[in-house]
Amino acid sequence: MKAKRVPPPDVPPVRIGAVRYEVLQSSRKRGLPQNGGYIVACDAASGEELWTLRVYETVYDPAMELDVQDVFIQSMKKTLLGGKLKVEDERGRRFSIDPVARTASPA
Repeated sequence: MKAKRVPPPDVPPVRIGAVRYEVLQSSRKRGLPQNGGYIVACDAASGEELWTLRVYETVYDPAMELDVQDVFIQSMKKTLLGGKLKVEDERGRRFSIDPVARTASPA
């Protein structure tokens, strides 16, 4: 019997100033080491990708199927002051994203 997971949550993009932040779900298709846990910053006017940030690392057990171990971002919001992002993953872990420094830290 093979375990299957439900599709990743649909997380709407968040705009701060001239930048739109999106959750990148199928990151392995881009050659990244894991699915889930990444955000992408795009120019809101042109759609041009500016940068990608891994918010958290997923450690995989090689004895299990990869897709059942993927951990996806389930919500992304602006902070009250609007300059940072709050991200929560499917495990309930929360992270703070500083878009200027392009860093992520546990919240």
